[in-house]
Amino acid sequence: MINKKVNNVQEALQGIENGMTIMLGGFGLCGIPENSITELVKKATTDLTCISNNAGVDDFGLGLLLQKRQIKKMISSYVGENAEFERQMLSGELEVDLIPQGTLAERCRAAQAGIPAFFTPAGYGTEVAEGKEVREFNGKMHIMEHAFNADFAIVKAWKGDEAGNLVFKGTARNFNPCMAGAAKITIAEVEELLPAGGLDPNEIHIPGILVNRIFQGEKYEKRIEQRTVRKIF
Repeated sequence: MINKKVNNVQEALQGIENGMTIMLGGFGLCGIPENSITELVKKATTDLTCISNNAGVDDFGLGLLLQKRQIKKMISSYVGENAEFERQMLSGELEVDLIPQGTLAERCRAAQAGIPAFFTPAGYGTEVAEGKEVREFNGKMHIMEHAFNADFAIVKAWKGDEAGNLVFKGTARNFNPCMAGAAKITIAEVEELLPAGGLDPNEIHIPGILVNRIFQGEKYEKRIEQRTVRKIF
């Protein structure tokens, strides 16, 4: 069995260079690869194209890379609550490709499955469809979308083993599963790293064949974007 374990985040991110395209798992701040993002900031890697549902907030998640002007292009489904993302997009400093959320997920999954393109009705008749092939299926118009072609995919899981098998927890199982194996190299950071065989096979969400490198992260903040609690009367 191939051991996918690397010693730390620095070793995991070896090979990421300026101008590359990177997928980053998570939804908002939930399930984001905190350690890897922090290390990318330290590495000062620039001109990145980042594929992620959104870009975190101003001072956390991908917002840290935006603050340092390390991202050239964002491919996302929405701006979210990141004022800096909005400012850079409206000023023209940042190239942004906003696409339907389901299409974003399916372009990841298609890359994971080795499917080069697919047809979807989402976006037909809007700016999303401009310049794309259109076909009719069962009386409904569809546009063709291509699978992503990313250099690295960085995902975050709750548990993993040294063979690369992953288990996600709760809603952190969002864009992470469909990004694993969807790039040339997939890096997984986990809260708990076990020896191969340490996970119950029935609980594994992503098999190790889709993961190239895995390491145990540390000091997770797990911030909450909008904290809502019940009022006590």
